Amino acid sequence: MKSQIRAGVVGVGSIGKNHARIYSGLPGVDFAAILDTNPETANGISQRYGVRAVTLLSEFAQLIDVATVATPTPDHYEVAKFLLGQRKHLLIEKPITETPGQAEELVKLAKERSLILQVGHVERFNPVLSALERRLSKPRFIEAHRLSPYPFRSIEIGVVLDLMIHDLEIILHLVRSPVKSIDAVGVPVLSKGEDIANARIRFQNGCVANVTASRISPEKMRKIRVFQEDAYLSLDYQSQSAEMFRLVNGMITREAVEVDKDEPLKRELQSFVECSRRGVQPVVSGSEAAAALELAIEITEITKSATGELIKELGRT
Repeated sequence: MKSQIRAGVVGVGSIGKNHARIYSGLPGVDFAAILDTNPETANGISQRYGVRAVTLLSEFAQLIDVATVATPTPDHYEVAKFLLGQRKHLLIEKPITETPGQAEELVKLAKERSLILQVGHVERFNPVLSALERRLSKPRFIEAHRLSPYPFRSIEIGVVLDLMIHDLEIILHLVRSPVKSIDAVGVPVLSKGEDIANARIRFQNGCVANVTASRISPEKMRKIRVFQEDAYLSLDYQSQSAEMFRLVNGMITREAVEVDKDEPLKRELQSFVECSRRGVQPVVSGSEAAAALELAIEITEITKSATGELIKELGRT
């Protein structure tokens, strides 16, 4: 691929506008095109960054080499399928698609055409997670909280697929074991879908994860705690800070973990561009995102059951 990569964004709303901001300043990137169904939104981004705004996906494809797909989730599949068909490397915002079947089809298409298909699970690029992974051995219990005020924007999905999926993808990555069973509860408050949910996930290797997500909280919180045989690690994604507690000579020690703070989204897009340039697999592949989507959908289904309790044992491999 040429040294100067032409990048574009489909959907420059609340999430896509930040992709536009970062692409416009990345070295080695020509921020070439945007597409949005709202002319006012598109014109605003076009004027701010001096980028061409187009109205047809076919025209957009002619102007770019790589693209972010940040449309509403129901549009991910059709947009991504078309662009992969035009041999474009893609970063699709999470969740990858509405259904695991759609996700698997995109993964297959990208593989057949030797294209990069990365998914925007941005917390995987949070420096605090890198600090955790350097100290991780065998997690036994994981607790995650992701709370946010109500967004007052179009909510086409529930909080599990909107917020909890971030932590589900990370937990699957950390535990690396098939899911054995799930208990979950969730309730709608201001939306048609669940606005607050909790899931307890048991893995075949014995690890248990307790995950809570809410989009009706008065304040933001994005934290994860990992308990393993020799230590307890506490991470705050928002402040990019971490602590580790260990038993040393019969006493519990508390240690602040050094974190090289940086903007996760910038790191994500830098990695995506570099993977596209070099033809190497991304940090968060389409297959990993599909696994997180499948788990999120299972949790959502359980929250909608009559009891909200465990409804099935899982044998996923």
